[in-house]
Amino acid sequence: METATTTEMDASTDIQNDADSFVKVKSKKSQKRKRDPADMDTEGPAARKRPQFPPISAEKLRGADQMRKVAVPAHRYTPLKDNWMKIYSPIVENLHLQVRFNLKTRHVEIKTCKETQDISSLTKAADFVKAFVLGFQVEDALALIRLDELFLETFDVTDVKPLKGDHLSRAIGRIAGKGGKTKFTIENVTKTRIVLAETKVHILGSFQNIKMARTAICNLILGSPPSKVYGNIRVVASRAAERF
Repeated sequence: METATTTEMDASTDIQNDADSFVKVKSKKSQKRKRDPADMDTEGPAARKRPQFPPISAEKLRGADQMRKVAVPAHRYTPLKDNWMKIYSPIVENLHLQVRFNLKTRHVEIKTCKETQDISSLTKAADFVKAFVLGFQVEDALALIRLDELFLETFDVTDVKPLKGDHLSRAIGRIAGKGGKTKFTIENVTKTRIVLAETKVHILGSFQNIKMARTAICNLILGSPPSKVYGNIRVVASRAAERF
């Protein structure tokens, strides 16, 4: 019995020694810093000390002068020369921009100046010149300056259907119609302006009207008869008129 009790006591002392040898390790969980409610004070003296910045002048707000360049192809030199004053006047007088035609690079360069009030007028002027270069009349292209909700869209006939040779020529002929009748009808119904330049189709108008004209032209390219296309765009145009 004495030997049993001594062995039990030895075992208990060993367990205590083992327990003492282990060291507790702190948990690695990141302790979030508790915010002091004094830091969140929005009415105290700290909140009243707000930075005071002086107002920015109009010159600094506008920044450095910006420039846009519009390339002019060879076949548009003569029309540009004949209509230069009609293009020059609204850009300089209404939008207060500087414009010139660079003879070396063959680009129309438009630049802001001190008199420029609205920065977005540079984009309007560039779109106006680009529309004229694509083949639109000056009077139609001027709408891009006067109205905000007008856009230009360009796509290729071969993007709709990969046509070649006579098939491509017939598709372009279906879009134009006899004496341009089909093109004029689509323009009048959808209230857009359309330019056919070889295989390129340029459309000028509002977003919804461009969508209607593009759908009609794509149907003509795919082979739909003009009478069916006329009926479809008239129905869509009447629905759009009823909405507004």
